[in-house]
Amino acid sequence: MSENAVLIAETRDRAGKGTSRALRREGRTPAVIYGDKKDPISISLETRELVKAIYRDAFLSTVYTVTVGSTKHNVLPRDMQLHPVKESPMHVDFLRVSAKSQIAVMVLVSFLNEEECEGLKRGGVLNVVRHEIEMMVPAGNIPEAIEIDLEKYDIGDSVHISEVTLPEGCEPTISDRDFTIATIASPTVEEEPEEVEVEGEEGAEGEEGAEGEAAEGTAEATSDE
Repeated sequence: MSENAVLIAETRDRAGKGTSRALRREGRTPAVIYGDKKDPISISLETRELVKAIYRDAFLSTVYTVTVGSTKHNVLPRDMQLHPVKESPMHVDFLRVSAKSQIAVMVLVSFLNEEECEGLKRGGVLNVVRHEIEMMVPAGNIPEAIEIDLEKYDIGDSVHISEVTLPEGCEPTISDRDFTIATIASPTVEEEPEEVEVEGEEGAEGEEGAEGEAAEGTAEATSDE
C-alpha cells in the first residue's frame, strides 16, 4: 500500500451521548475503527485536523493511516455524520483495510477532449448521466477518477461503461448491464413565435369613415323629406 495521509487519534474509554458531547466541546470528534475480524476501537480525532482532511481530499474514498499511540491502522472512512446546521463532523466510522482488500467506492467521472469532440463542435450538448460510478477497487490503489475521452463521439452517440478503459483491478459494481455514463444530445432549438397580423389603424379609420358617410347620407335624406 502506498504512503497514506496520517490522522492522529486518541482512544476513548467510554461511549455514549454524554461522552461524545463532552469531546465535541473540547474540539474533538468521536470515531470508531472496525473490521478485518478485529475488535472495534473507539477513538477521537482533533476536529480541526479532521475538517482539513474532509475538505482537502475525497474523504470517503481516501485511505488514511490513523495513529493511535504506537499503533497504526490503515483505514477507509465509510460513514460520516454531520451536524444538521453547522455541517461539522459529529462522528466518523473507519473500516480497516489492507493493500489486498477490495472495497466499493464512488469514483468521479472525468471527461477529456471536450473541445475536440465532433458532436460538441457541431453544437451538441454533453448530457452526463453519471457523475460518479461505484467501483470495486484495491484499497491500496483507489483511482482519483475514471477518464473518458470524448473525441470520437458525435451527436446521438452514447458512452457506455463497456467502452471505457478502467484502471487495473477496478470493476463496476453494476455488472448485469452495459449502463450509460453520458450522451451527446442534439442542440435545443427554440421555435420562433408565429407573427400574428393585426389590422392597421388605417383600416379601422376607413371603416369608421364609411360608417360616418352612410350616417350623414341618411341624415340628408331625412331632412329632404
